Amino acid sequence: MRTAHHVISDRIGVDLGGTKIEAIRMAPDGSISARHRVASPQHDYAATIAAIQNLVDRLEADGPIGASHNIIPVGIGIPGSLSKRTGRVHNANSTWLNGRDLRADVIAALGRVVSIANDANCFALSEATDGAGAGAATVLGVILGTGTGSGIVVNGRIVDGPLGIGGEIGHNPLPWPKPDVKPELNEVPGPQCWCGRFGCLETWVSGPGLSADLARVTGARSTSEAIAAAAASGDGVAIATLDRHAGRLARGLAHVVNIVDPDVIVLGGGLSNFPHLYEALPKLMSGYIFSDDANVDIRPPKWGDASGVRGAAWLAEI
Repeated sequence: MRTAHHVISDRIGVDLGGTKIEAIRMAPDGSISARHRVASPQHDYAATIAAIQNLVDRLEADGPIGASHNIIPVGIGIPGSLSKRTGRVHNANSTWLNGRDLRADVIAALGRVVSIANDANCFALSEATDGAGAGAATVLGVILGTGTGSGIVVNGRIVDGPLGIGGEIGHNPLPWPKPDVKPELNEVPGPQCWCGRFGCLETWVSGPGLSADLARVTGARSTSEAIAAAAASGDGVAIATLDRHAGRLARGLAHVVNIVDPDVIVLGGGLSNFPHLYEALPKLMSGYIFSDDANVDIRPPKWGDASGVRGAAWLAEI
């Protein structure tokens, strides 16, 4: 291991995504002094490790003293999690990471201790530390993007669990599914998920899930952004699609509230930019929450797309 000549309290965060790897150097006050981004090497594990090493070296050299004098702690958010049993990556949709001893390989490349967590956990940690959920005891962070990921932070610490999957809701089934005589509206058993099961919440409430719902009902294909724009212009079909999506998301979130009862829910990912969700969800959830006071606090993210990499930096051990 390399030894630091001067102890500093900056952190480096790395967001290892399926299409990009973003890395930042963050000061103790949360300000970002440097940021770099590269395309993720596809299906090339060795190139992925090399890309992370290169980004960290660049950020370490960006400080006033230079990389030769400072060893900065590093945190990495990944699109999967580390098995507590084997230490290897599992459940990653960047499939070339699965089964790999990522922590050991990154430690060998960087010559220092490295903290690694699921990217949704990093998002939740970011928003709980100095984001939309700052000051709250329990924060549920839910990413609604290409997939559906989530994480729980209690008193500033990620709730991970012995299996390394704490807070994960995307691959639980849609709660209280509604049968319908019209096949395109029937929620039982639900669409098949990439994990092999049917009816996972991710297949309903992610961006692709929203688009797939429109295609099932109308035969038309459109992006989630285009659906939202059409709804804003008064298109009835698009409005109905968003209503179904909000109803399903409300049931999914209510199910978690009944178990965790978080102080704050922070939404992230592309669909967190849909303003109607923050007004509609609390009302839609109330009928499914087992309490006479069913009020929930749902907020947009403070840091937007930057939350994942900021959470990775906060994750780093100093």
